[in-house]
Amino acid sequence: MDNMLEIESGFYISGKKYICGIDEAGRGPLAGPVCAAAVILPENLVIDGVNDSKKLTEKKRETLYAEICDKALAYSVEFVFQDVIDKINIRQATHLAMQNAVNGLSVTPDILLVDGSDGIPFDGIECEYIVKGDAKSQTIAAASILAKVTRDRYMIKLAKSYPEYGFERHKGYGTKAHCEAIREFGVSDVHRKTFMTDKVLGIAK
Repeated sequence: MDNMLEIESGFYISGKKYICGIDEAGRGPLAGPVCAAAVILPENLVIDGVNDSKKLTEKKRETLYAEICDKALAYSVEFVFQDVIDKINIRQATHLAMQNAVNGLSVTPDILLVDGSDGIPFDGIECEYIVKGDAKSQTIAAASILAKVTRDRYMIKLAKSYPEYGFERHKGYGTKAHCEAIREFGVSDVHRKTFMTDKVLGIAK
């Protein structure tokens, strides 16, 4: 776990106090929002088990979610919904969700550790982009857990209004069962219309 704090340690030594990790969940699904989280943890805090949210079980993510929220100095989670994704594209929608999450923090970060390599403007705050950051930085991994758990909970709730699509199982991702449901029941208002390819819709070219 110590190596998950290596990146943060360098910034603490250089005088940064509030280090903010940023990550998203839901860039790839066919339905629902993209979700981004921004998290600032206390200096040198180690939360055992924090890692890339995709490598954790749902139960472990839920447990860590509660601990991260309890111990964070500040955190913020924001959705950008499917209608906006269709208007501005998923890359821009992801950027917007991340920017909104940073703007929602109650503490102003000294530096942002952002998962990935997209050059996203953040109103004059210093940024460090880290490819696969959720497996290298505890702060980014914490953000990935908050984003993933928040989005999964939303999709489970959404499933009650749209039971025919099985959102509680696949969370909107393009599984075989989800694509078959789209073909049977049509495209709903929570689907991303720009993601409805011929392959998803089962249209032979």
